[in-house]
Amino acid sequence: MGLGEVLVDARWLYERLGSPDIRVIEVDYDPATAYNVWHIPGAILIPWKSLRHPQIRDFIPPEDFERLLGELGVSNDHTVVLYGDYNNWFATYAFWLFEAYGHEKLRLLNGGRTKWAKEGYPTTTEVPSYPKTTYKVRRVDWGSRRAFLWEVLNLVIGGDVRRGRVALLDVRSPKEYTGEITAPPEYPTEQAQVGGHIPGAVNIPWGTAVNPETGEFKSVEELRRIYENQGVTGDKEVITYCRIGERAAHTWFVLKHILKYPAVRVYDGSWAEWGNLVRAPVER
Repeated sequence: MGLGEVLVDARWLYERLGSPDIRVIEVDYDPATAYNVWHIPGAILIPWKSLRHPQIRDFIPPEDFERLLGELGVSNDHTVVLYGDYNNWFATYAFWLFEAYGHEKLRLLNGGRTKWAKEGYPTTTEVPSYPKTTYKVRRVDWGSRRAFLWEVLNLVIGGDVRRGRVALLDVRSPKEYTGEITAPPEYPTEQAQVGGHIPGAVNIPWGTAVNPETGEFKSVEELRRIYENQGVTGDKEVITYCRIGERAAHTWFVLKHILKYPAVRVYDGSWAEWGNLVRAPVER
């Protein structure tokens, strides 16, 4: 997908509100402070936890994804436009899942809720209802998108990270990276057992890619400079991680869909897994 095909701006979406070919979906961490207060007219809500497996730490399986979208009135032919709170953290997390499950017409609203509000576009509290559909997952393709614990562990122990063959990118805050704190202040009950980072990982916080005033991504030139200056270049495989994967998905989107890096994966086990693993190597 080209840059213009993946990212849409607020005016593009405003001019297409009500189109039967589009389904706008807001993905929130906390709908009580976001979607329930206001949302884009016609937007459907998917709380991010609805994308999680009900019993194990994983994503919902394909059949549950089909059921969820079918009940919301989303079909395979709809152009899905995702946006959400936290500067699109969970919207990019959903984008990653939608893409892995083969949804072809997929867009992200640049700037999310922040940009929409700043531009003064209309909002509502009305919850829409669409006719149910029969949604079908066309593929399950995690291979080029997801890294698992044993893969990252092998790359660290085998020296691929230290030798620069793989760029391991920690997108958490600097204090999380150094081990000064074990979870962001807003998640005090979700700490790992130990603090620090995976050996060899570089730290480029997710927010470095975003204009804080508008929530929009920075220019391609600025983004390229940010990552290349830290050795995160397109000639390497890049694996992103954070605490549970949502910030890592945000940076994955930047590298994969804006900068067009060919090999980018998310280690969504992230620090919640690594920081609780007995004898896992840790740097501080």
